[in-house]
Amino acid sequence: MADHQEASVTLPSDPASVSTARKYVSDVLAGWGLPGDAEAHDTVRLIVSELATNAVQHTLGQSPTFTVDIALERDEQLRIGVTDSHPRYPKRLPAAVQQDNGRGMVIIRWLTAECGGRLSVSPTPEGGKTVWIALPWTVPVQS
Repeated sequence: MADHQEASVTLPSDPASVSTARKYVSDVLAGWGLPGDAEAHDTVRLIVSELATNAVQHTLGQSPTFTVDIALERDEQLRIGVTDSHPRYPKRLPAAVQQDNGRGMVIIRWLTAECGGRLSVSPTPEGGKTVWIALPWTVPVQS
């Protein structure tokens, strides 16, 4: 198995694309050796769901698509980025306990930190942004 692997999918900025993004990442990770029942698999699926939801909901119709990029450096780290064409960076909103939404970035930051990873945001040459998470990858190589 290769030491470095990459995968990418571009989807329409539509609520139905969130589950498509989640399934895509899940299938890619399974192909790279992460069992579907692993806790890390559930964590990554939740993070991707939140990132994709943000790309759909918070781009104010200015991003017709979003892209999910996955890169694996074997025995080092897994990087997942969600890119949209809206220039506004995500921000933490004050979320009251009774609010139904507004906590996506808080969830992403907490899950990423809990796994020993990090979150970053970088601009794209086209004027949009990519929200990245980097997580340690400790899954043994399957033969």
